[in-house]
Amino acid sequence: MSAIKVFILSDSIGETAHNVALAAAAQFSDYDIRYQRFPFVRTDSLLQTVLSQALKEHAAIFHTFVDRRLSQIVNQFCEAHELPYYDVITPALDTFSQITHVQPSNHPGTVHALNTNYFDRINAIEFAVTYDDGKNPSGFLEADVVLLGVSRTSKTPLSLYLANRNLKVANLPLVPQAQIPDEIWKVDRKKIFGLTNDPEKLNDIRRQRMVQYGLNPDTMYSNTDKIKAELEYADKIFKKIGCLVINVANKSIEETATLITESLNTDDTNNG
Repeated sequence: MSAIKVFILSDSIGETAHNVALAAAAQFSDYDIRYQRFPFVRTDSLLQTVLSQALKEHAAIFHTFVDRRLSQIVNQFCEAHELPYYDVITPALDTFSQITHVQPSNHPGTVHALNTNYFDRINAIEFAVTYDDGKNPSGFLEADVVLLGVSRTSKTPLSLYLANRNLKVANLPLVPQAQIPDEIWKVDRKKIFGLTNDPEKLNDIRRQRMVQYGLNPDTMYSNTDKIKAELEYADKIFKKIGCLVINVANKSIEETATLITESLNTDDTNNG
């Protein structure tokens, strides 16, 4: 079967429509689905050009137009030419209009405006990069979240994902015989999260990592006994700190991040 083509259209950057399409497509993993994004489509001429291309390539369309007129043009075009489509934003706008009895402002890209929230997110990302991998222990005292774990427990990608939620994250790799920075013991344990994994899963991940580097996968780094020793050492540290421990073996970054943010929110509620 040939690849399924999906056009992402928006009068903003199209991230929402793209994410919705990806989430739905994840349930059809046996198919080759290819995406092409067309952001900032705000004129009739550009829209018609893209629609003509979609018709030529028999592409499905996911779109987010806050400009109601443009969304109607897309919907009517797709219905007239029997192109599959999904209008991501219009039903949501209609719902809020019903609740508020007010029409939407029709300002494309409002959610991505360069407001305080945007700059906070940029600062959080810069923080995560600066204090990644225990580079500077002082970051542990400034962080909203501190991640601890042995190598290849998703500390760095999780740090960056949480940074996109405006959380300042520092992480520290746990290595037997290595000294734990004094700053760690001064951090509120509710901000610290221990990341662990199943030995077999970690063995596979580390072997794949070595192969990607063009190196022999059978090294001490991927030795199962050594991995078990590392995990046992990490577990002792977690228990000493008294932090929440999350096994990332069968969890996505999103799932792990949700557990962390929910824990932080619960603690905030309890402290309030």
